[in-house]
Amino acid sequence: MQKIIAPFDGWCAPLDEVPDEVFAGRMLGDGLAIDPTNGIVLAPCDGEIVTLPASAHAVSIRSPDGLEVLIHIGIDTVRLAGRGFDARVKPGARVRSGEELIRFNLDLVARGAKSLMTPIVITSDGAVLTKRRASGAVRAGELLFQVEGSASHRTLSAPLALLEPLAPLTPLAPPATPAGSVSRAERAIEVALSQGLHARPAALLARRAKGMATLITLRAHGRATDARSVVGIMALGVRCGDELLIQAEGEGAPQAVAQMLDALEEAVRMDSTHAAGSIPKSPVAERAARPGEMPGICAVPGFAVGRATRIERREIEVTEQGIGQLHEQRELERARANVRLRLERMRNAGGAERQEIIGAHLEFLDDPGLNDSANELIAAGKGAGFAWRGATRRSIAALQALDDSRLWERADDLLDVEAHVLLALAGEARPMHLPLPEHAILLADDLLPSELTALDRRRLAAIALSGGGATSHVAILAAAMEIPMLIGIGPKLRNVAEGQTVIVDADNGTLYDAPGADAVARAQSMVAARLARSAALRSAAVEECRSSDGTRVEVFANLGSTADAMAAVENGAEGCGLLRTEFLFIDRATAPTEDEQLTAYQSIANALGGRPLILRMMDVGGDKPLLYLPLPPEANPALGMRGVRTALSHPALMRTQLRAALRVTPQAIVRLLIPMVTDVLEIIAVRKVIDELNVELNLQGRISLGAMIETPAAALTAATLLREVDFLSIGSNDLTQYTLAMDRGHTSLARRTDALHPAVLHMMAGAASAGKAAGKLVAVCGGVAADRTAVPILLGLGVRELSVVPAAIPELKSQIGSLRIADCEKLAQSCLRLSSAAEVRGMVERFAGDGGR
Repeated sequence: MQKIIAPFDGWCAPLDEVPDEVFAGRMLGDGLAIDPTNGIVLAPCDGEIVTLPASAHAVSIRSPDGLEVLIHIGIDTVRLAGRGFDARVKPGARVRSGEELIRFNLDLVARGAKSLMTPIVITSDGAVLTKRRASGAVRAGELLFQVEGSASHRTLSAPLALLEPLAPLTPLAPPATPAGSVSRAERAIEVALSQGLHARPAALLARRAKGMATLITLRAHGRATDARSVVGIMALGVRCGDELLIQAEGEGAPQAVAQMLDALEEAVRMDSTHAAGSIPKSPVAERAARPGEMPGICAVPGFAVGRATRIERREIEVTEQGIGQLHEQRELERARANVRLRLERMRNAGGAERQEIIGAHLEFLDDPGLNDSANELIAAGKGAGFAWRGATRRSIAALQALDDSRLWERADDLLDVEAHVLLALAGEARPMHLPLPEHAILLADDLLPSELTALDRRRLAAIALSGGGATSHVAILAAAMEIPMLIGIGPKLRNVAEGQTVIVDADNGTLYDAPGADAVARAQSMVAARLARSAALRSAAVEECRSSDGTRVEVFANLGSTADAMAAVENGAEGCGLLRTEFLFIDRATAPTEDEQLTAYQSIANALGGRPLILRMMDVGGDKPLLYLPLPPEANPALGMRGVRTALSHPALMRTQLRAALRVTPQAIVRLLIPMVTDVLEIIAVRKVIDELNVELNLQGRISLGAMIETPAAALTAATLLREVDFLSIGSNDLTQYTLAMDRGHTSLARRTDALHPAVLHMMAGAASAGKAAGKLVAVCGGVAADRTAVPILLGLGVRELSVVPAAIPELKSQIGSLRIADCEKLAQSCLRLSSAAEVRGMVERFAGDGGR
């Protein structure tokens, strides 16, 4: 019998709650999980450290009787590449139960990992777990479970079989081999897994190996292991690009090697899927970065040169033990009340973007689930700060367990709210202003919204983050502030010296960390030239847009807030071509009221100053779930309840939104747009509700109604849809993914998901042709509308309204002014006859090189 103790404080849960199929499916072994509330990992039993990778995100221990215990700190933490982890022991060390093994930065790891939920599993065969701890709070050193039975002892895995390369194998009683059969096979491959053979791929390989009678050995770096041993596989230390030798002995040896190769391919696919929600990987990382270059991902386009500047976030200390339940609850409520007042003052004094983000923070502050969880911990004897941090981290783990990277990025907002409350408990407050030098390039592992808003925009030239998310609230704020921003640079960003001159080329996803004097001078000239050109384009953009031959083309803006609307008008927008109303519905516990929606829509209408406002009905469900909307789990959310399907299945929610939209004044500027249409009956159903509301509100006239062309079904039946609507708007992002059957968020398919694929162009051409025949407008509001390569093709297909992000408007108007429609029509017809997006882009380049003729 072996007792396994909790390696740290936290919240105990069954493996089923771990957001990873390998651990939840017990592929690595049985055990429990803990959501940690401190960052010190202790040994769960006496034994020897068997594996401890350089990243220090996991550790395995073998007890004196051969039992192997794996602690995997968080999920997908291997991608942090050691950032935030500090190992206190080395492989081969003998440790006592309760001895410190690893320290990790709880805040930093929480923001970079999919989840902090930490599995503690027995990877040895033949072990039976008893006396499992029930779900609930647990302290380090308390019994987690007991293990009955003896562990399997494998010839190769027990001592990790540290053999020399190609040393003779010692089979585990190999089965009898019929005469004439192939008894041995091997294959050497280069491992393509981005993070090497960590826990997940090791489990897949071991599971396949256990299902075969053949003895399979894996070799790398002069070591070898039985392929059935998860710990042994991880101990090989195989990284991306390393060579792995697969050897099999016994009947069916070639098939066994093939099974291992298939398992590795499955691991690569799984690795790619999990990478989509982890620290972003630069799309230019596939090439070797040249000296002085750091590849990243563009979150906000732009170009800047300045001084590397860091802001440090101190760890807020909390006391674990409380001095009484009533006292701690009062202290927590006092702190929350102070934070609420402060946030409300900040919201009232800030712009629209800040108002919306602070509104989300207020929702988190008053979230009943979060507060109930904190009160549970206080009732268990914990201090207010410890309880609030524990409850927040549990909520973060719940968000990160969802298959939605946008929701994962809300973890930063929870951490921001957590810090506000912890500081209030300590009698402090977040500083309103943080000092910066002139032309500061802010470098950080990550950045919270309140930290960004505390910086002086006039001194901040750009932002570069090791991690971060493209749709995080920090990225949204940076875009509104027009601050160039790179994310996903990785831990090497910490090597840049404070005060060093750096160049951020966010347009091309690169940070130059050691530019020479000539490069800096050229960069400063480029910044000055870009500012001058931007000012000139903005000045010209106030005029209505026409092609060089006088054809009228309207340039509208895609909006999500009042701040967007104000920026759009400043940049020359002639109206709003797409108001994404879901900004009112997501990141909150209850649905917005009619008056709340009316206030928001009216504010945007006022900011547009009488220009047209195309208001898209809520496009929620699928990739944008709502906490308060009971939608069932879906195997393929992109093909499930989203857009108009969600609206029609929840008529009360739809009626409330439509009433608010119909009450916006002046009524003549408002048009409604239906998302994700596939059937004319959907339009008829929405129109019926609108007509009923017209009577209720005693409105005169009929509001203009449009349909989104986002599916092949809508594109192919555009002529039919136009009998029931007044205009069409092509959503190129969804239309591309549905036409090409490629998830637009899939990292491996990103380059192939191209709206200029001829198949997608044919879909858009059909819709544009139907609009021309019906004498009705066809617009494009997807990302392709701002693609300079696509613009002449769209105009040639007959599109006469383009809607883009506000910042792209001046450049787009300038480009349209240089084009002749007749030339664009010839170009478009030629592109429709091509066979690939690459050919289309090549033809447009030649078209531009010939002066648009």
